[in-house]
Amino acid sequence: MADGSATERILNLAAHQPLVRPRDVEALGIAREALLRLYRQGLLVRPARGLYALADSSVTEHHSLAVAAKLVPRGVVCLLSALRLHGLTTQDPHEIWMAIDFKAHKPSIAYPVLRVVRFSGRALVDGVDTHPIEGAEVRVYCAAKTVADCFKYRYKIGIDVAIEALRDALRTRKATVDEIHRFAKVCRVSN
Repeated sequence: MADGSATERILNLAAHQPLVRPRDVEALGIAREALLRLYRQGLLVRPARGLYALADSSVTEHHSLAVAAKLVPRGVVCLLSALRLHGLTTQDPHEIWMAIDFKAHKPSIAYPVLRVVRFSGRALVDGVDTHPIEGAEVRVYCAAKTVADCFKYRYKIGIDVAIEALRDALRTRKATVDEIHRFAKVCRVSN
């Protein structure tokens, strides 16, 4: 049973780390059932299975990216979702585009809705930036790598989206031609 000190420690953790997983609570020596108890009392909310947050916490427009980053820690936000985060598209994807290793198991989560693409080698690890969103370290491809990926996956997202991303990246100076060309070689779309 969660005593007063365990409740205080969990609420203190949730205040400093907006998205709390059961393993975070167990690392403090508290049983994971204490999270469920606080959820039933209305002190915590559950934005996704296995994640808890303070009931009165504010969410940003990129809340689903933070949730996805906590649930798929080795994944990297890519393509349309990365374009949206960098402000390089007018598209508003209804799912989170996430790159995972070619041999990794596909995550099975209900929320947020994921669109998984598989990368391998340098295409997976090059150009990864980390953005702090709601206390979560969200791994996202940089603007130049995202533009190169858009041309690689032009049949999935549309060539018009890739061209729009290229124009916006160059116009807003979020990427240079040399950077985009370097990542195009990594993605094998340099021609």
